[in-house]
Amino acid sequence: MSESRDFCPRCGDPIPERPEPLPGMPRERDDVLCDACYFEDFDLVDAPDKIRVRVCAQCGAVHRGNRWVDVGAQDYTDVAIDEVSQSLGVHINAEEIQWGVEPEQIDQNNIRMHCHFSGVVRGTPLEETVVVPVSIARETCQRCGRIAGGYFASIIQVRADTRVPTKEEAERAIEIAESYIAEREQKGDRNAFITEVDRAPDGPNMKISSNQMASGIAKRIREELGGTIDEHPTLVTEDGDGNEVYRVTFVTRLPRFVEGDIIDPEDGDGPVLVRSNRGRLHGTRLASGKEYVAEFEEGENPDAEPLGSVEDAEETTVVTVEDDHAVQVLDPVTFEAKTIPRPDYFDPDAQTVSVLKSPVGLHILPDAVVEDDE
Repeated sequence: MSESRDFCPRCGDPIPERPEPLPGMPRERDDVLCDACYFEDFDLVDAPDKIRVRVCAQCGAVHRGNRWVDVGAQDYTDVAIDEVSQSLGVHINAEEIQWGVEPEQIDQNNIRMHCHFSGVVRGTPLEETVVVPVSIARETCQRCGRIAGGYFASIIQVRADTRVPTKEEAERAIEIAESYIAEREQKGDRNAFITEVDRAPDGPNMKISSNQMASGIAKRIREELGGTIDEHPTLVTEDGDGNEVYRVTFVTRLPRFVEGDIIDPEDGDGPVLVRSNRGRLHGTRLASGKEYVAEFEEGENPDAEPLGSVEDAEETTVVTVEDDHAVQVLDPVTFEAKTIPRPDYFDPDAQTVSVLKSPVGLHILPDAVVEDDE
């Protein structure tokens, strides 16, 4: 490299000629120094003297800036490596940089990080090693503190119209709530949690972290299990700005009739086996096998008399098939031969059938429905 006509202001040695900076780019202040003087005060790596990492002893979240962050680390060594890596800086003039971090576990709460760097500056290969002590401070994050303290902002009550929710309905409602909260957690929402689940005799009660979460859960329960949602706000306090803070109870009331129920709409066409009831009740006529759909204005709760369910079915003997509309079977209680309606789903070769005996008569149930219930 040819020498320029400039001399180092510190030692007086000639300075090698350097490329001119690009148009509009300022010349660096240290360009006036020779390589020897430049490297006397040169640090390849800028590292803190020590690092204190705040971690939640309950959930493993790390405090960064002014908030807690879920990092998903397997252990605190991984957390320490991440924190050190983010705090290290390499000189802007360094090129061809290579680096690595080797943790040295001192004890449960202290880790010594050996950070090795190499790079090229002014055409000169350089290497540097720095040691950064990391201390782990175990605390309780705000979220875990609230959970431990029983904090909640809303309540979801799962009930049913004129009945008690089935065990399956109650457990499914709880699963829906847990799934909703898990989705919010995966998206980084640390305000999402269930404080308590009470499996009460008349239906589950769930304490939820926020009104928004509870509203979302209640809507999902209604979408899958049907029913309605009633909101009951209660003033509990005022915040620091004087705004009123309400705790809202969401009552998700499931439909009166569920899949497998047998009802009589009392419209002259006979009983109905309920097949689904979300938004609008759908079923099968037991006398004919034809489809039944509740009127739009009735929705999930048509005016009908409950007769029983598929659980009440009894097996009986087919005596004879009279014609396309009638079949004779034995009454499962009196053992008398009775002629009853023949629905479309009846198998004329069947020797036995499942029937429901109710105040409106004797009716054959679909085999598939009874088998599913068993």
